[in-house]
Amino acid sequence: MTKRADIGSKRLISLAPNAWVQWVTGNSQVRASQLLDAEFQWVSRESDVIVKASSPEHQEFLILNELQLRYDQNMPQRMRNYVALAEEKYNLSAYPVLINILPPPATVTIENCYDREFMGLKARQDYRVINLWEVDAELVLEQPLPPLFPFVPILKGGGSESKLRSAVQALRADQTLNQLEPLLAFFASFVLEIPLIQQIMRWDMTVLRESPWYQEILQEGLAQGIEQGIQQGIEQGIEQGIQQERRGSLERILKLRFSEIPVEISVRIQALTLEQLEELMATALTVNSLDEFTQHLPK
Repeated sequence: MTKRADIGSKRLISLAPNAWVQWVTGNSQVRASQLLDAEFQWVSRESDVIVKASSPEHQEFLILNELQLRYDQNMPQRMRNYVALAEEKYNLSAYPVLINILPPPATVTIENCYDREFMGLKARQDYRVINLWEVDAELVLEQPLPPLFPFVPILKGGGSESKLRSAVQALRADQTLNQLEPLLAFFASFVLEIPLIQQIMRWDMTVLRESPWYQEILQEGLAQGIEQGIQQGIEQGIEQGIQQERRGSLERILKLRFSEIPVEISVRIQALTLEQLEELMATALTVNSLDEFTQHLPK
């Protein structure tokens, strides 16, 4: 049985906390001293990581790290709340950073502040935004910055076989990093062919399934179809609406991993029952190719 592995945000940052805090602040004099509890009353999120840090200029302060698989438009409000809760709990000033892993749709604008006015009163919270697709893969490997090694394939200039091999070599050179290889394989599947990834490295979906990244991809596919499903549920009946929403969610998950879906697969998905669709949702995240997924489709 594969050993349970924590490959979430806190685990990544803990691999090289000093390198991480210097990278997100852009200040080589910052040092990390402690990873703090990011749980607040009524609020707990796996993607939030608080690091207590210090520098000669600013003394002790907090670095609030919010790693998001994909940016959503509620993030400015969330960052404002995050800062207020952390500063109240730890009585230290905070430097908030939002790290977006995958680019949002072209119609979405990524904001770097919360800015509201109500009845003449203003509220504002700035935060730094780092988009991983704008980060140079070569620099990450050269620095080095171990917490970003699993994301190399989706970094700027990282979507090649040579860069994947370099990232694999870097992970295998340090025993503390080898559990991150399934996560590297997963993000490599967004830009490279699965057979090539399997040839180069280990593909352990059992380990990856223990990570919040896996669940977030799954939930993204589900969430995108909810509004459409509710509307169709009203028009067609609740069960039919839910069934249609699941079909759309399953296709979205397949597109996230394998780009285009052949027409024949879409046709077969349209014929599935609600129970079959729900069973195939997890299958879509664990198979290595569309051909393998097709083998799980009912005859």
